Amino acid sequence: MASPPRTPPVVTLDQHPLIQALAHAILDTWAAHLTLEPYALPEDLGYVEGELEGENLRIVNRCYQTREFRKLHLELAQVGRSLDILHCVMFPRPAYPLPLFGTDIVAGRGQVSAAIVDLSPVHGDRQLPAPYSVALAALPPMNFTQVRDLPAWGDIFSPHCLFIRPADGREEIQFVERVANYLRLHCQIAVASQPVASPQAEELLAGQRHYCQQQQRNDKTRRVLEKAFGAAWAERYLTTVLFDLPPAHGD
Repeated sequence: MASPPRTPPVVTLDQHPLIQALAHAILDTWAAHLTLEPYALPEDLGYVEGELEGENLRIVNRCYQTREFRKLHLELAQVGRSLDILHCVMFPRPAYPLPLFGTDIVAGRGQVSAAIVDLSPVHGDRQLPAPYSVALAALPPMNFTQVRDLPAWGDIFSPHCLFIRPADGREEIQFVERVANYLRLHCQIAVASQPVASPQAEELLAGQRHYCQQQQRNDKTRRVLEKAFGAAWAERYLTTVLFDLPPAHGD
């Protein structure tokens, strides 16, 4: 594989400071721990512009792949001055016994309404591998004043899922620190991992497919995309960019 590229600059969408801080942290951690190679998105979906309720909508996608991950996806989206979004998922190659790292931030008119991070299990028993459970349980506790309920389709999340509405700048900093904890741990375990054979690989593939199918049920995301680009485009974006199902052969 090629040498890791330099950390690419975050596209300047002038988003909420928490989103900018987390985007830089994600890209820095990927570049420091993983051997990144380009991942080819459809040419028309890397950068997207549209209109939502009279405001300009812009979406920037950055994607990579590695030995362990079929796709590392960071999405930054902005609707005028009213909505900023960060979305990130690391999709393992299905033969690697790794959970799915995911984090999202939604900020509206300068206020963060939602911030979530998790390492979602894909094993058939819905449990994280022991090295993750032990390391996550050993992290120092953090107190957040506004913990949010998971969505109805959220059976994909682990007991270590953190879903909050940050109350102030201190809690925003704590959230970035906790995401960085999860991300570093994930990269370190991934680099040391080895692929597994069938039937365990088939079990992991099924778990990743379930994750993608459940995420595609997120009506809020679908409604925003449909309003801006239409139902057919929204379906293509959800199933091609955001939560594409891994190939049946497990590559």
